[in-house]
Amino acid sequence: MFGKLYFRTLIIILGLLIGSFLNVCIYRIPRKESIIKGSSHCTNCNGKIKAYDLIPIFSYIFLGGKCRNCKTKISLIYPTIELINFLLYIIILIQYDVSFKTVLYCALFSTLIVISGIDIHSQEIPNGLIVFLLCLSPLSFLINDMPFWHKLIGFFSSSAILFIIACFTDGFGGGDIKLMAVCGLLIGYQNILLALFIGCIIGGISGAFVLIKTKQKGSTIPFGPSLSIGIMISSLYGEQLINWYFSFL
Repeated sequence: MFGKLYFRTLIIILGLLIGSFLNVCIYRIPRKESIIKGSSHCTNCNGKIKAYDLIPIFSYIFLGGKCRNCKTKISLIYPTIELINFLLYIIILIQYDVSFKTVLYCALFSTLIVISGIDIHSQEIPNGLIVFLLCLSPLSFLINDMPFWHKLIGFFSSSAILFIIACFTDGFGGGDIKLMAVCGLLIGYQNILLALFIGCIIGGISGAFVLIKTKQKGSTIPFGPSLSIGIMISSLYGEQLINWYFSFL
């Protein structure tokens, strides 16, 4: 009982702490900066941020959303990323409780947040993050939740579809294809196809919204965030959604 309580508490705390680290990754990776070396600093005055000003979410509230040194307004994106990661960890914990899958999916979801943040700002998905997910993939084979071949087929199923579409249109980039390939290894072909379906719906809606707002045809819209949301939903509720769909047939 104590072991389970310790695990759950640890996951919740890590949800906040890692959320803060994700902001570092989103900011530094596109700039080719180290995510390990170098202390956190204000992007405006370059002043070093003290440890007590790095408490996830709470420091933002205590500082009134401003830098302690130069009083420049801190983007609301930072506490939002921390809160999203925190809530996702809780949702994963509720769904899978004390299990190896909880640890694996926490790592997957955090990486997807970084991918989404970078893709929104730079419209690219760094290969380093794809490699990290690829390194997680063998660990998913330790989870006996589906046949081995489901995950192997998952590598090619949705990524092959995106590759074929990319050959004839500019709708998807190489990063999107590689993302779906490695995530297919993690969650299997049924879930990754569902993730693609959900991602296309979300991408279509967001694309229509951007088109209406900007009134500029041909605007480039990052698809990584939509695919990431699809992967998250499918990872958590894929089996239930698939069973619900087939119940109508």
